[in-house]
Amino acid sequence: MASNNNRGSGNYRNPCLTMHQPWASLLVHGIKRIEGRSWPSPITGRLWIHAAGKIPEEATIKAMEDFYREIYAVDGITDIKFPTNYPTSRLLGCVEVVGCVTLEELKGLEDIPEGVRLEGQTNFCWLCEQPQKLIVPFEMRGYQGVYNLERKIYDSAIRGLAPVEAPLEIKFLVGNPQGHFSSKPRSIVARANSSASSEIEKKSPTLAAAISGARLAANQFSKKNQSQTHDHVPISTRTRNGGGVQALTYRKKEVQTLLPESHVNLPCKSDVNGINEG
Repeated sequence: MASNNNRGSGNYRNPCLTMHQPWASLLVHGIKRIEGRSWPSPITGRLWIHAAGKIPEEATIKAMEDFYREIYAVDGITDIKFPTNYPTSRLLGCVEVVGCVTLEELKGLEDIPEGVRLEGQTNFCWLCEQPQKLIVPFEMRGYQGVYNLERKIYDSAIRGLAPVEAPLEIKFLVGNPQGHFSSKPRSIVARANSSASSEIEKKSPTLAAAISGARLAANQFSKKNQSQTHDHVPISTRTRNGGGVQALTYRKKEVQTLLPESHVNLPCKSDVNGINEG
């Protein structure tokens, strides 16, 4: 389990990010390529991905899978192998964060599939490559923001990784090609003509509907929706009888001392990337 001392220090050794499902698995399986946030990435290089404890609703999974079907279809990819399940409270795998750009810069990047531009929906876009998944995801607790994995967890995880075959392999040609991970927000000059994605969306009603559905799915984590049910929060716990998962409800004040902050205060909409972030 990651300790409180490993959170938000800026001294990242084995950085990890906790995300809601289905976004977490979609990233680790190479389907999701942009991790969007309201803040720039504090790291480059390997980023471990952990799935939060909230069990995703079937409607949320369908909305996100429909979204990715539509944006991949823009680039002629119609055969997407989605995860067969979306485990929670598990370390899932890792990706390589090769840069971070603004939304405007993403729209203007050369030599990337149009579907990648359609993924971008937030102020900052973390560019992710080389997904790897754990052969056996294992249970751990996560925290808000980027934090360090405990050493013993890292030592176990690094031995259990397997490469992932993404639907469309991508290389982001950004930053200084002589210096790996050199791209930073607002360091790239966007193309003058970066409106192609919006034009595609206007011409495709099914794509527009999929984007709207994905945004709606992400809205469940907005601060506004949280405030409507602020007295109670769902906490997923794993039972010892049969290993099943039960959704239990506690009063917030009763769990604040028992669980990490990320299980009590869910990220706001801008930190769920509208579409891209979990």
